[in-house]
Amino acid sequence: MSTLPTAMSRPERPVVRAVAPNRLFQATALLIALWLGVASPVRASNNEPLVLAAAVQAALARSQALNAQDAAARSAREAAVAAGQRPDPVLRFSLNSLPIEGDNRFSTSAEPMTSKAVSLMQAFPAEGKRQARSQRFEREADVALATRAQRAASLRRDTAIAWFERHAQEQRVSLLRAQLNENRLQLQAAEAATRGALPAGANSPSVDWLNARDAVTQAQQALLGAEAGLVNARQALARWTGTNPDQPLGDAPALTPLALSTNGFAPQLQQHPDLALASARLASAEADAELARQDRQPDWSGELMFSHRRPRFDNMVSLAVSVPLQWDRPQRQDRVLAARLARVDELQAEREERAREALAETERWLAAWRAGLEQLALIDRERLPWARQRVDLAQAAYRGGNARLGDVLAARRMALALEMERVELHLSTARLWARLAYLLPDASPTDAAPLAPTAAATQKD
Repeated sequence: MSTLPTAMSRPERPVVRAVAPNRLFQATALLIALWLGVASPVRASNNEPLVLAAAVQAALARSQALNAQDAAARSAREAAVAAGQRPDPVLRFSLNSLPIEGDNRFSTSAEPMTSKAVSLMQAFPAEGKRQARSQRFEREADVALATRAQRAASLRRDTAIAWFERHAQEQRVSLLRAQLNENRLQLQAAEAATRGALPAGANSPSVDWLNARDAVTQAQQALLGAEAGLVNARQALARWTGTNPDQPLGDAPALTPLALSTNGFAPQLQQHPDLALASARLASAEADAELARQDRQPDWSGELMFSHRRPRFDNMVSLAVSVPLQWDRPQRQDRVLAARLARVDELQAEREERAREALAETERWLAAWRAGLEQLALIDRERLPWARQRVDLAQAAYRGGNARLGDVLAARRMALALEMERVELHLSTARLWARLAYLLPDASPTDAAPLAPTAAATQKD
């Protein structure tokens, strides 16, 4: 106990207090530097799964085409305000009746008729004409916004399809890798069986070994193509979202919740982006026709002029009113109006035709989507269990010596083909779902429970 006070004597305390905070500061700074240098790249890599809704939102935020339409709408609305105003007045300075011959030529004070004048002119277009000009640009703004809505709908649809295509390609790769691993195990079993069956010193391969070797090679070949397709699918999705191509995907949403599937598409036909754009263009053409109708009435203008003469002569004021003379209105103004009205008829007919096409197309998508869901349910309920049972029976018969390895490989190929068929069917159904779910501008499908992947797709290497 006598050594404890000596170890904590007063001369050592200042040293401890002076060094310990400094070391603590250095350690803290080192930890912060490590966090900034190490943890930040991890966050920047963004390894969180990319779900479908986040991919769609990222594509919308990244799109410059939508920003362009926003700018076009702002431009048209600014022009609409200017078009509704009266023209600027015109201020004119003039020198009138200046002599150019005789003794008083080029004199501004000798000739009584010579005067210096200042005048103000103003055109007075009718109120209806100014409103028509303003409405024309307002309708152009509506066209820009309708174009934006159409492009946003297409962007959401294309991004969703790219997301599902990458998801399907990842499933293909997973299935092929699982199949390749199983084929390699079968090859090892065939090699062991061949070595046990051959006499010492014999090297002749068996039929089972050749079949197993060929199955491994085929799986490797298919996997190479699938992995190349996966690289392309990742790049295609990154083109829309701007995210890291290697960012993992989240679970696929269920393909069942759709607002359009209850009552069909007919009640919501007018909200179709193509029809909304057609309606906006029709309204713009009608605004052009109304402006042409207003242009049939000429614009009046007035002018007030003050003329100053030399001191011994009186100053003068002049007032003038002018109006254009439409000598040939049936061949000019009326022809322009007829052309604008014909354009209205053209767009009206095109809109009606597009409405019929959109209704038939969407109803066809709904029917195909429902059929795809039913086929997926049938595969999951009956065909996949049968295929797996067939593989199990073939393996049991092979182990009991009642079947050849080729029978097992054939059963596995059939099971793999069915798994691939399901992936393709799910992808085609998902494409239809994306077209329907993101068809309307305000459509936002709910993120329901994800679809359960197939058994083979969940196996790891």
